[in-house]
Amino acid sequence: MGLEDGNSENARSWARFLATCLVGGVVVAVGVGFGVSLLGSQERHGPQLPLGFPWRRKKNRPIRVYMDGCFDMMHYGHCNALRQARALGDQLVVGVVSDAEIIVNKGPPVTPLDERMIMVNAVKWVDEVIPDAPYAITEEFMKKLFDEYNIDYIIHGDDPCVLPDGTDAYALAKKAGRYKQIKRTEGVSSTDIVGRMLLCVRERSVSENQHHSSLQRQFSHGHSQKFEDGGSGSGTRVSHFLPTSRRIVQFSNGKGPQSDARIVYIDGAFDLFHAGHVEILRIARELGDFLLVGIHTDQTVSAHRGAHRPIMNLHERSLSVLACRHVDEVIIGAPWEISKDVITTFNISLVVHGTVAENNNFQKEQGNPYEVPISMGIFKVLDSPLDITTSTIIRRIVSNHEAYQIRNEKKAASEKKYYEGKSYVTGD
Repeated sequence: MGLEDGNSENARSWARFLATCLVGGVVVAVGVGFGVSLLGSQERHGPQLPLGFPWRRKKNRPIRVYMDGCFDMMHYGHCNALRQARALGDQLVVGVVSDAEIIVNKGPPVTPLDERMIMVNAVKWVDEVIPDAPYAITEEFMKKLFDEYNIDYIIHGDDPCVLPDGTDAYALAKKAGRYKQIKRTEGVSSTDIVGRMLLCVRERSVSENQHHSSLQRQFSHGHSQKFEDGGSGSGTRVSHFLPTSRRIVQFSNGKGPQSDARIVYIDGAFDLFHAGHVEILRIARELGDFLLVGIHTDQTVSAHRGAHRPIMNLHERSLSVLACRHVDEVIIGAPWEISKDVITTFNISLVVHGTVAENNNFQKEQGNPYEVPISMGIFKVLDSPLDITTSTIIRRIVSNHEAYQIRNEKKAASEKKYYEGKSYVTGD
């Protein structure tokens, strides 16, 4: 009785112990190596666990989330997506798709990889950037994300990301149960911005106007005000962006300068916020403790740069600048001329201006906007690291408008193919 009953009791105890281990998600190295083989599989393959062994995030370490994208002509919508992604974890890793992958899947990018890397690295919610990321999440790349970068979840917006063959670029991440979804920012897209740029140059000639018309209809969500009124169509587009105080607060740092802080001030339109803007802001921030950026009104920009500027309205431009990690605060609707009152009110220690700008003849013109800070000895001209202006970006679009027309048509065709016979699968 004793030996047989003892063996039976030992068997039952062993069964309870093993069941407890399995339910708890722990596999121990016992017996004939059963536990070792499963544990080794988990370490090697990440999400590819045997049936019944769901993925469990390791405790006591930061939640790392991954989001990728082209980030071409980066705007506040991209920044808001990154802000939302960062809120789903403790650290945000961003993959920037290579130029070659964009060309294959969408068409030629407006901004090359080096400029897009500068833009993404400058977003205040980004912790780490992976260059040359693939357009689609392949099984090999997903394994790399999980094993090498310790990614817990892959994030994307609620708009479909469709490959040329009509399949979902995030299908594998969803199947692995490691996909989370954020809300797309309405009212802006790179496609829309391209349309706005083409509208702003539509009157260069009658032939160009006819040549661009079909592309404008495809790209632009905005309208020419004078065109709507039955006029010549020479007015600027109307943005669909509706700013709210909550969105501005979400992008703001929420803290002011210390009483003894050295405050540096730089102003401008910051239209089509680009890598040239980011780099001059970085240098300006290094000259003090707090960087205050003045953003000119739409009326001021139009008066000095033409009726078709700015491309982005005041609040759109403000959000793009606020998302930059080098910026501490902005003045929304800053005055063109920097007065003594402005300098005193904001306790400005230094006023700076870059060597590369749309208009650098300010010192020769009557009514120099920097006359007061120059007279006070607190004005400095900074060497701009990049020779890029808003006009540079516009010229890239206009000179290659046929390629962007094909790019937009390709995007529409792939999305149509995706929706035929399918329903879009959303994440949690």
